[in-house]
Amino acid sequence: MKEKIHPKYVDAEIRCACGNVIKTRSTKPSILIGICNVCHPFYTGTQKFVDTAGRVDKFQQRLAKTKAAQAASVAAKKKK
Repeated sequence: MKEKIHPKYVDAEIRCACGNVIKTRSTKPSILIGICNVCHPFYTGTQKFVDTAGRVDKFQQRLAKTKAAQAASVAAKKKK
């Protein structure tokens, strides 16, 4: 194996957005992550519902319009 071509393997800290710090070893001394096993819904058993920019409301409004249009179409076909 060639010498002096591999990166240094140092002690590292993995920091989560929730504040959790995990000590490990890596080629980078500091790693920032957005979600970890302490705050992830799969591991915590709790569900976080984040509605960004009202996307859920917009979807529900479009769904209601679609259902109303379908019902009107069915009613128009029954009249004929």
